[in-house]
Amino acid sequence: MVWGWTKHGDGKHLTPGEVVRPDERLSWPRMVGFGAQHVIAMFGATFVFPIVMGLDPNVAVMMSGVATILFLLIVKGKVPSYLGTSASFVGGVFAIRAAAGGDTAGADAIVTGAILVAGLVLALAGLAIHFLGVEIIHKVFPPVVTGAVVMLIGFGLAFVVADVYWPQDHWVALITMVITFLVIVLFKGFIGRIGVLIGLVTGFVLSWLLDRAAGPVTSVLPGQNLRDAAGNPCPVEGTYCVAAAFPHDRVNFGQVAQAEWFGLPDFHGPDFRFSAVLLVLPAVIALIAENIGHVKAVGEMTGTDVDPYVGRAVMADGVSTVVTSAVGGSPTTTYAENIGVMAATRVYSTAAYYIAGVIAIFFGLVPKFGALVAATPGGVLGGVTVILYGMIGLLGAKIWIENRVDFADPVNMVPIGAGIILAIGPVSHFIAGEFVLEGIALGTIVVLGGYHLLRAIAGRSLKPARSEAG
Repeated sequence: MVWGWTKHGDGKHLTPGEVVRPDERLSWPRMVGFGAQHVIAMFGATFVFPIVMGLDPNVAVMMSGVATILFLLIVKGKVPSYLGTSASFVGGVFAIRAAAGGDTAGADAIVTGAILVAGLVLALAGLAIHFLGVEIIHKVFPPVVTGAVVMLIGFGLAFVVADVYWPQDHWVALITMVITFLVIVLFKGFIGRIGVLIGLVTGFVLSWLLDRAAGPVTSVLPGQNLRDAAGNPCPVEGTYCVAAAFPHDRVNFGQVAQAEWFGLPDFHGPDFRFSAVLLVLPAVIALIAENIGHVKAVGEMTGTDVDPYVGRAVMADGVSTVVTSAVGGSPTTTYAENIGVMAATRVYSTAAYYIAGVIAIFFGLVPKFGALVAATPGGVLGGVTVILYGMIGLLGAKIWIENRVDFADPVNMVPIGAGIILAIGPVSHFIAGEFVLEGIALGTIVVLGGYHLLRAIAGRSLKPARSEAG
């Protein structure tokens, strides 16, 4: 079902453990709350990763809303997911910029041109999966691999909490985490379902109050107060120029004040270079596995057979990446953060995602509201994402348990364990020049390639999955 949702019960009350299916909805005011929760969950990474890649974050946020709506239409509303900025292209983009002259308009066009072609390849891969049948997915991604990919997607984001968010204000992060725990567990019905949103808002207000009562916090903010080994200011972050701790307010409304109320972000067209395309194509492998892992995770949560829509989901992500990069936006992927929100709320309604998409487009047209959400302190994001990422990782374990994966078998244990550690590290593997495979992308390739290589060497055939969801 693409449009039209059945009202769940009276649309207001939910008993403990009750699930709102993708084709259902609660009352519209409540659905707006869930949609806002999804926007906040995706906003940090969708806003930050374009900055890391040298692309316009406002374009990325706006086009993520377009991509999400496009995705839901292509999968016919069967796979509730949000499409945010993909981190799988970061290494390839760094390599392109190193060869194309750095952070220039010309390099921006070459980057988005390469991403557009990669999105086209991803869309064709999804089309092939759709017409060749889901059996090919079961062969390439059996439960042991699927569970591993889901797990490393969640646990592979642990470094974001540990290195980026939590250190910015560890006490606010801890308090936000505990508040989110308590709201999700102690409150039933609607309040408990939006525990993540309540935790974020509470942490935001707490941070603002602490700025006034206790003064600034001293910590590291990514990209700010850059210093070299001698402690002198330096312009570009790198090996010999790193962000150093300094006193600052937890909540900074400076960008909010400067942002315009209305206006279009800065679009630009792509420039196609074959050499640049080669640098980002390996990311397509990771995106296929990532999308399949996310779709499988959604199937596990909703208790539905989403296998017939795996090809559509991969194709939809590819088409969305083509559309977003055509106007200067970032590559897209189904977002683990939002799957974590669904795991916490047990509300899987696609209505919430349509609302989230519209809000994201609105943020793109109203930069001031986007800047307000972007002002969410890192400590607050740390307290929430530590829960969301952990819940995603455990969904991978759930896939293993329900399909009775045998880890006494070294063919299962060895590549899976290695891939997860590479993702959690995150470990970086330098291929050539500035091109690096790292973290989730590297772990996914090792899990997928290592498992099939060892199984071929062992001369075994795949055992059929015990359940359709696995």
